[in-house]
Amino acid sequence: MDSDLFSRRRAERFAQLLDEANGGRRHHVRSRADDQLAPLVAVGQRLSADPPAVEVDPEFRTGLRAMLLATAEREGIGAPAATPEPAAQRSVAGIRGSLLPAVTARRARARGAILVGIAAGAVAVSGISAASENAVPGDALYGMKRSTERAQLALTSSDVSRGHLFLGFARTRLGEAAALRGDRVGFSAVLDDMDADTRQGIRLLTTAAVQRADPAALDAVNSFVTGQRRAVNGLLHGATRAERDRTRRSLALLDAIRERSEALRAAVACGLPAPIGSDALGPAPAACPGDR
Repeated sequence: MDSDLFSRRRAERFAQLLDEANGGRRHHVRSRADDQLAPLVAVGQRLSADPPAVEVDPEFRTGLRAMLLATAEREGIGAPAATPEPAAQRSVAGIRGSLLPAVTARRARARGAILVGIAAGAVAVSGISAASENAVPGDALYGMKRSTERAQLALTSSDVSRGHLFLGFARTRLGEAAALRGDRVGFSAVLDDMDADTRQGIRLLTTAAVQRADPAALDAVNSFVTGQRRAVNGLLHGATRAERDRTRRSLALLDAIRERSEALRAAVACGLPAPIGSDALGPAPAACPGDR
């Protein structure tokens, strides 16, 4: 997980803020990340006060348990303490050595707090996702719906998996757009978000296809474009002029993606080196020798 949000220092500070918010000991320190973490702390408090009445899928529980056990083993949480050294050896370390147990215990507590936070967050994500699934812009749960999506991205390390997630979000935005017909500003804004998610996902998948010289990711791109274009085209029926104009921009993007995917597929097939240049849709390939 390489996101700065989930770096160790920020995670430890997040654990402190959660502890303080729940009545724990105040640490009397302030981090530059506090302003960014404050909304997450507020969400944590709201979840504690009014948890979603949603059953967590048993498979999710099993996967979460495996993840927590792996994290605990990697971080050394729960491992037996080292055998104390004889007094003669401890005296060599002096004051520095006497401080090590306290520092180690403090770090272990911090790691434990982080692990508990991850577990609580993962369960919360599962519940919120189900509770806010049908929320649209303007609904009370819509902010949580988008936060859930960001959490899913943060918990995904593979670029290919992240690409598929972004395309899934683009499909979700399309469903929201259908619900916002008649709201010109809201309709256009959600299609802007849909196109942004589409570009992010396509860029990740086309880059992976070129780096691996494997068209499998391009198959996923083409499948997405086929289904998404059909659904986006459905927004034209009964739409206002402004809605039709905005919808056609999204259709043009999908057409450009299809063209890029086919060009990359041809480049991979004829063994061209990985393109140096790229744009919003990922690598921009040269034409195969026979196509020039």
